Amino acid sequence: MTKRTGRYAIAQEMFKTVQYYWNAARGYRFKPWESPYIRWRFETFLGKEAANLTASKFFHLAWKYRDHMERFVDWAAERNRFQRRHA
Repeated sequence: MTKRTGRYAIAQEMFKTVQYYWNAARGYRFKPWESPYIRWRFETFLGKEAANLTASKFFHLAWKYRDHMERFVDWAAERNRFQRRHA
C-alpha cells in the first residue's frame, strides 16, 4: 500500500465515522454522551463499563474500543448503501 492509498483509506474511514456520528447524535452533536441512542449503543455493547456515561468516560471508551467501533461503522455504512440501492 502506498502512502497516498493509506491516507485515502484513513480519510475514508474518518468520513464514515463522522457521517455515522452526525446521524446518530442528532440533537446531541456537541454532547454525544447525553444522546439516548448513543448511550444505548454503548451500554448494549459494553454493559456495566458504559454505565453513568460522562464526557471523559465517553471519550475514554470511544478511544479504547475504536477498532470495534470502526468495524461497526463499516457495517452501518454497508447497510446504508444496501438500503439506498433497494429503496
